[in-house]
Amino acid sequence: MTKRSSKNKTRSPSERARRTKSSARRASTSGGMKPSQERGLFFLEVTAALSYPPHTERGGKWLIFVDRANVDEAWEKVVAALTQARLGDYAKVSTARPSPNAAAPRTHVICVYTYDADDEDDVRRVRNSLRDLGFVKPIAYKTDQATFDGRYQVRGHQRISKYYE
Repeated sequence: MTKRSSKNKTRSPSERARRTKSSARRASTSGGMKPSQERGLFFLEVTAALSYPPHTERGGKWLIFVDRANVDEAWEKVVAALTQARLGDYAKVSTARPSPNAAAPRTHVICVYTYDADDEDDVRRVRNSLRDLGFVKPIAYKTDQATFDGRYQVRGHQRISKYYE
């Protein structure tokens, strides 16, 4: 598994497909970068080395919103599940660095990616795994295309989610 940090707000599927371990800045889960404290980067990212289909142009992500007091613990759960092949192969978490896309300054988002939003079995498998981790409140699934189109609630867009479970 490779953990890394990113200054990019969002990567296109083709950019994510080209990511390499050599370009990754490593972050440690114990004593390393914590989302609640990191202010120099927009996101911390983790990629798991496992057998999972490559990301497609139809990819997307589950969006888990967590307050700052709980984000480090929630992120650790997601990282552990990735290493156990219980999710997809990639996730990221927003940091304490202010973002123009954030609706609330002390709320973080954890994005758990799936390779194809049209593969409902895989999308729901990942959602069920997130429930097993304790994320039981309904959460939204947003396609990468909606992100690339700049569709955010904070900008007044409605009904962005493909799934809400």
